Amino acid sequence: MTDRVPALFLGHGSPMTTITDNPEVRALRELGRALPKPKAILAITAHWETHGRTHLTVGDSPRTIHDFRGFPQELYDIRYNAPGADWLVDRVGELLGEERIARDAGWGFDHGAWGVVLPMFPEADIPLVAMSLDRALSPAEHLALGERLAPLRDEGVLIVASGNVIHNLALWRGAQGTRPEWALTFRETINTALRTDDDAALLAAAAGRDEPSALAVNSGEHFLPLLYAAGARLPGDAVTIFNDTVDGALSMTSVMMGDKALTPAH
Repeated sequence: MTDRVPALFLGHGSPMTTITDNPEVRALRELGRALPKPKAILAITAHWETHGRTHLTVGDSPRTIHDFRGFPQELYDIRYNAPGADWLVDRVGELLGEERIARDAGWGFDHGAWGVVLPMFPEADIPLVAMSLDRALSPAEHLALGERLAPLRDEGVLIVASGNVIHNLALWRGAQGTRPEWALTFRETINTALRTDDDAALLAAAAGRDEPSALAVNSGEHFLPLLYAAGARLPGDAVTIFNDTVDGALSMTSVMMGDKALTPAH
């Protein structure tokens, strides 16, 4: 008998996604209802970049961070008061190496974390640890960290990597409501790589060596979390893609590694 839970990559998009009625947030709510309740959640967030070590939130009640400007007050009123899980931080230290991590009591749950976890688990009763992206690492090293985190899945810990496969805000502001050819090409490249377990193609995309990759990956931080979910894939996992929408230079594509029966309609 195993407590294995899936590994997820979830497109989080605009903060407004969380407080408006849309197909993407409805799919996350459905997914939360379908999933077995995890023992804890480890959220790798595009909104927390560090340099030299991977940081993890510690403490009984990490704060809610509103890392955006110019949105309705309703968003700033959100508090995601999930308990912390220092035991999970210790376990991550065992898997990644204590020299690789830093315990961080000053950070908290940013939009990359609560923006996707709140729709799935609105009661905020599951212990949550947010994890940073160490920008000193190469894409291959991020993928390797995901592989080292994979044992957590058999310990009841839900790995939730949060970002966007396509994320170029400079282009998005002038392209809302469109579906550029380069974006559709990049989406197909990534979806094919995920379905065929082609890590080399994911790493090539992360390098931004062709025009679609350079435009989609852009500054990188929203694409890199995908490598953690890909790295945490285990033998026998189905790869299911949902919320696979493109709006200009932003996509909401989300991926589940695990039991296909749990995935929301897509």
